[in-house]
Amino acid sequence: MNIAVIGYGKMGKLIESLALEQGDRVGAVVDPLYGPGTSACGAAVYKTIPDMAAGTPGGVDVALEFTRPDTALDNIKALAERRIPTVVGTTGWQDGLAEAGAAVEAAGSALLWAPNFSLGVNLFYRIAAFAAALMDSFPDYDAAGYEIHHNKKADSPSGTAKSLAEIIIKNMGRKTTAVYETLNRPPRPEELHYGSLRLGAAPGVHTIMFDSPADSIEITHSARNREGLVRGALLAAGWLIRRDEAGAPRRGVFTFDDVLAGILGRRPGSAA
Repeated sequence: MNIAVIGYGKMGKLIESLALEQGDRVGAVVDPLYGPGTSACGAAVYKTIPDMAAGTPGGVDVALEFTRPDTALDNIKALAERRIPTVVGTTGWQDGLAEAGAAVEAAGSALLWAPNFSLGVNLFYRIAAFAAALMDSFPDYDAAGYEIHHNKKADSPSGTAKSLAEIIIKNMGRKTTAVYETLNRPPRPEELHYGSLRLGAAPGVHTIMFDSPADSIEITHSARNREGLVRGALLAAGWLIRRDEAGAPRRGVFTFDDVLAGILGRRPGSAA
């Protein structure tokens, strides 16, 4: 793959390193705070996506966008206009998903987004779905969750936390509403309380809990570093640009679950 890296912070630099490690090429980097210049591997660094699209020899196959919630939507639309398939790992922008999808569809391009690209997290989604459906039959068990991330993370709760809360609610009929803010009252029985903590350099911890008067069950995913996110994003990028090789159109909006569906054959919201 010939990759454009959108955002050249810690994640962008790791994308560059691991892409080269697996034999891909980084054809361009876009970061207004870094460019113009060259990246660690010698790729041209541009300040804007239009500059990159006009200046990259031979173009790029796919863009990986890891920036900030306040810039992601504009980046998605700019890449769609240039018909560059895009994998978006930024979180906190999903209120603009309908707008992004409309831009992608109008341009005949492709977008693949996920609240978390870690393979382990996406397997954790399936475990959470099964656990929630199982515990729903036992009313003594209440449910809740919490997450921990580094103190530079821009959004709270994280996209992964929201996804886990939605999965629990979908599979646990007793819970209908997620509450992420501080509760200065007892939670109502139908509320799922999901807390967030921002601390130091923690790359990410997600825990779901089922508690009864007799005992407590906790299921946790702990990220050791950001490498899992990047490897998952590169896997998704390869899937996105190879869809037409199997006779499937690569236009439209996809999620990481579409990538995994062929491996596991099940959606994260299904307990089956």
